[in-house]
Amino acid sequence: MPYILPLAPAYPELFLLATTCLVLVADLFVSDDNRAVTYALTQLALGGCVAITWITASAEPAYTFSGMFVDDMMSDVLKLMVYLGVMTVLVYSRGYLAARGLFRGEFFTLALFATLGMMVMISANHLLTLYLGLELMSLSLYAMVALARDSAAATEAAMKYFVLGALASGMLLYGMSMLYGATGTLEITRLAETVADPGARDVVLVFALVFIVAGLGFKLSAVPFHMWVPDVYHGAPTAVTVFIGSAPKLAAFAFVMRLLAQGLGAEQLVEQWQPMLIVMAVASLAIGNVTAIAQTNLKRMLAYSTIGHMGFLLLGILSGDLIGYGAGMFYVVVYVLMNLGAFGMILLLARAGFEAENLEDFKGLSARSPWYAFMMLLLMFSMAGVPPTVGFYAKLSVLQAVINAGYVWLAVVAVLFSLIGAFYYARLVKLMYFDAPTDTAPIAPRGDVRALLSANGLAMLVFGVMPEPLMALCLYSIQVSL
Repeated sequence: MPYILPLAPAYPELFLLATTCLVLVADLFVSDDNRAVTYALTQLALGGCVAITWITASAEPAYTFSGMFVDDMMSDVLKLMVYLGVMTVLVYSRGYLAARGLFRGEFFTLALFATLGMMVMISANHLLTLYLGLELMSLSLYAMVALARDSAAATEAAMKYFVLGALASGMLLYGMSMLYGATGTLEITRLAETVADPGARDVVLVFALVFIVAGLGFKLSAVPFHMWVPDVYHGAPTAVTVFIGSAPKLAAFAFVMRLLAQGLGAEQLVEQWQPMLIVMAVASLAIGNVTAIAQTNLKRMLAYSTIGHMGFLLLGILSGDLIGYGAGMFYVVVYVLMNLGAFGMILLLARAGFEAENLEDFKGLSARSPWYAFMMLLLMFSMAGVPPTVGFYAKLSVLQAVINAGYVWLAVVAVLFSLIGAFYYARLVKLMYFDAPTDTAPIAPRGDVRALLSANGLAMLVFGVMPEPLMALCLYSIQVSL
């Protein structure tokens, strides 16, 4: 195991921890009228993390904290995507938070601590490190959902999220303890070597797998562990919803890669967790896409859409090979970009006293703003998997991996449910272009929101026309890291 400077692999995490504490202290001396200072410090902290991660990126894995923490290509790429996602969320959310009295230091520090938890999860090489990162992220998210203290819906959503999240964490921890009992190690690389031994205690490992897959299913919001998603997405402030629906999915993907693909990727164990993921994937595709059709609230529709997309992500993972893992990574990156744009449009149309979260709020958007209607069209077509948007290539790469793994019937099922899902995306496009507007309020976003949202929407087309660089980066980072 190669070692370099003792703490060098964790420099981004250490920098973010220090700057988060700085933001927390600085916010004490900033008046309510000058919260833009706290916002700017938060963005600078994330920008510093981008620079450090970029400079220290290497294809050669580096370990620290006695092998409990690893810096490899997969972690570098996912962390850069996390920074990008969180910075985008903060830009989109600024006006929304200010209009609702939530533009406070608490939101920014919780967002940074949640980001730190994601980074620890992504680079974990030890079951305890994985769990610590998960809990740091989860506790921060619970608090963010509850920030709107005067909202009964937000309080209820926070309680549901906390109780069900604690239950899932307990199952995950129990599964990890069983893994330790069966293998005698908590380090993921040693765990992989131990379970590859034909004499490993298979019965205990299978029971451990059941609890671990259940915990992972909750974090990925896959059926039957999806019950929290619609209520939390709907009840939380939209700025928090977009945060929960974006960057944490990247961390959850890394969690699955570290645990299932890297730690429990031995052939005899892959044969055990593949059927579990198949059931979860098919159920997620079915329930997510069918139930979304009945929704009139856009946030709930996107919540069920998320469940369907996580079914597609599981298809890439259950293939059990590097090509499938690479396709899964490409899919989750594309999904985060699509979700950021879709919720960014909701935040764009929202204003003080008006949430713009119902489908009818988007009626006649093309008459009010042809450009933003076109951006939303690109995002919806990408989510539906319509070429030449990047969502089409994301689904295609996953389907190819599933077929290569010998699950042709699974690919057919995925295509059928994807066609069903196209209906509710097309319905929103129909409302924007063929219905009369019910709201005539002007759409005048700040310059940074206008530029970023336009780039977000056009990225669906650009990456759709040229998907190869991003696909190659994802596949390469998986190949050199696992």
